[in-house]
Amino acid sequence: MRISIVIPAHNEAIFLQDCLDSFVGQTYLPNEVIIVDDNSSDDTFKIAKEYAKKYDWIEVVQRNSTDEHIPGKKVVDTFNFGLQQTSDFDLIGKFDADIILPENYFELIVNQFQANWKLGMCSGLLYIKKSDAWVYEKIADQNHIRGPIKLYHKACFNKIGGLRPGVGWDTVDTLLAKYHDFDTLTIPELKVKHLRPTGHGYSTRNYQSKGVAMYKMGYGLVLTKIATLKMAWQAKSPSLYFQAIFGYLQAFFQQQPKYVSKKEGKFIRSYRWKGIPSKLYSNQTPKPPQ
Repeated sequence: MRISIVIPAHNEAIFLQDCLDSFVGQTYLPNEVIIVDDNSSDDTFKIAKEYAKKYDWIEVVQRNSTDEHIPGKKVVDTFNFGLQQTSDFDLIGKFDADIILPENYFELIVNQFQANWKLGMCSGLLYIKKSDAWVYEKIADQNHIRGPIKLYHKACFNKIGGLRPGVGWDTVDTLLAKYHDFDTLTIPELKVKHLRPTGHGYSTRNYQSKGVAMYKMGYGLVLTKIATLKMAWQAKSPSLYFQAIFGYLQAFFQQQPKYVSKKEGKFIRSYRWKGIPSKLYSNQTPKPPQ
């Protein structure tokens, strides 16, 4: 299966070399890795260029965009810029530049896609370093395919209409895959090191955008309250709950455009409600990477 990977990168010089070394060391190499240097002011482009000179399947392009941090939208816009540079593929991957993959990452995932024709999305699990140990980054359920490390089958990617440019893009894509009857899968033994924990530098605006995303995904107010309460509990941040609800209500009264149709929104609400009981009783944590 032909694999194309796009890595949006903004000021990732401190992590990029370790990240790319983990791509180079794969037992099943991707056919192309396109690094999109998004307006970096550090050595991101220089490091990426060195790898591109050494490996003909690695390419680096530059995108000039705003320095403003626009959660969700900026990274998706950068990904889409890189997507335009890809050749034909069976699997398309959106990866971050601050991760280290186990050497068999693509090999095991390709096996899963080949074994299940309904599989639309697949990934491993993310771990962060605390003290001297790598622990599961517990900001999402273990069956959720995280944004920094996901692969899509081309049929699924096209069916869901690509990625939505905004916060929540890596949740709504999974829900839309389910809507279109694709399977999604995380592989627990694929333990990926996440060098910069998610939420690093989060602000009040970021918290509000979570509520806006839930409105755009068609959650409804009650589901949004349940979901944001869980996130606030996990983040140990009461303000996250109140700011997210404020963001939801603001989007509601402004009647901002949604990510999904009415029919898709109805499916998403039903799917989320059905999943609540199982989430209440699932709290196991996988073992850390070596």
